[in-house]
Amino acid sequence: MKLICKLLSVLLCGFLLAGCAPKSESRTFFAMDTVMNLTVCGEEGLLDDLQTRVQTLEKHLSVTDPQSEIYALNQNGSTRLSDDTRELLELALGFCRATDGALDITIYPALCVWGFTTDSYQVPDDDTLAALRETIDYTAVTLDGETASIPEGVMVDLGAVAKGYTALVLTRMLADAGVESALLDLGGNIQAIGENPEGRPWGVAVQDPFGEGYLGVLSVTDRAVVTSGGYERNFEQNGVIYHHILDPDTAAPADSGLCAVTVVGENGLTCDALSTALYVMGKDAALDFWRSREDFECILVEPNGAVTVTEGLQDCFRAHVDAVTVAERG
Repeated sequence: MKLICKLLSVLLCGFLLAGCAPKSESRTFFAMDTVMNLTVCGEEGLLDDLQTRVQTLEKHLSVTDPQSEIYALNQNGSTRLSDDTRELLELALGFCRATDGALDITIYPALCVWGFTTDSYQVPDDDTLAALRETIDYTAVTLDGETASIPEGVMVDLGAVAKGYTALVLTRMLADAGVESALLDLGGNIQAIGENPEGRPWGVAVQDPFGEGYLGVLSVTDRAVVTSGGYERNFEQNGVIYHHILDPDTAAPADSGLCAVTVVGENGLTCDALSTALYVMGKDAALDFWRSREDFECILVEPNGAVTVTEGLQDCFRAHVDAVTVAERG
């Protein structure tokens, strides 16, 4: 589904961040195939531990690292998992079920064939797509205690939820350390902790998928903000643009009538998982799903430029565009 943005794509991931006051420490580093920036206010000496935690998670969760647990699962069909990987796999499967497969962590073979994992892009023929659809089935993944198993032909990729889970883990670490103000930019997945040092909400600007500007600015406190968009990674062939957010039902780029989805909520993992799933669902189904839950708000952008904002964001989103509709729970 949503691939981790590479270094040159970071500016397109969706956010412009407010800065900390002088009493802060920041660290920028490359992990999970993207540039990350961690800013912690009021506490010293935590950045080394935070960076080490991110890198440890990457070693466990990478789909391409021969030393990772996910790589071992895909190669061997069964492997024992660490606590982190087991927790994330269990949570990810829960989101697959909750979204009725709009999020599917077994999409990896299709991503490989389309070339989104290698940048060697191609459009598969109908027979190839039909074969790929047979390999996409999150229900084929079994988790028995610490052991995960998959049948031959199925492969797991936790890339659609890895950064969200990382935000969740780092938030726990900061809470245990008593940190009350921090901003975690995990390659575009934003986690705002508390208020900024001036005692105001953090400002997070949402990328305009049609250009270099912004749709507007969110004012958030203790919230995660995650965007998925077809503009993040795509290629053109014979005048048609193909993006990396694949529909598990078709094994092809989702044609849902949306071009970007931003999800806002307390839990970074929830936001990460649902930003992909809502994109695949399309506007009407996404809003129905939002009305069925209480744990997130969202911004939906259509190819014609229309923007729909759920009512919980009315007071914290300053739009920079005119065509904004507020969705109500009804």
